[in-house]
Amino acid sequence: MTPSQIDLVQSSFVKVAPIAETAASLFYERLFEIAPEVKPLFNRDMKEQGRKLMATLGLVINGLKNLDAILPAAKSLAAKHVSYGVRAEHYQPVGDALIWTLEKGLGSAFTSEVRDAWLAAYATLSGAMIAEAYGKAAA
Repeated sequence: MTPSQIDLVQSSFVKVAPIAETAASLFYERLFEIAPEVKPLFNRDMKEQGRKLMATLGLVINGLKNLDAILPAAKSLAAKHVSYGVRAEHYQPVGDALIWTLEKGLGSAFTSEVRDAWLAAYATLSGAMIAEAYGKAAA
């Protein structure tokens, strides 16, 4: 991830924050549509789950300029997700649902440059999380 990509991710996420509840709802609807096998992993109040998702995204995105500070928390979260039944292959539809949600939420502000920045950020974070939870070969 380049500094410019980090800036694009951070500035675009600021635009999503006002519609956080809607964005979270869109995200989970899309995730369950493209990966219905993950729906049973979510057996809690989805509004609360959505709030947690958006809060976690906010923390991670705000910390992108200091990856060394956020990667330990992301890796810990990945290990915790294993106990919920999350598998390495689930990260792809999660990323796809995230990008789709951002495209819907940002509209014309979701340029190809912004998309590429988000893809780079997701690849960096998910790669570290997958490597931590399932080994480097899985990443």
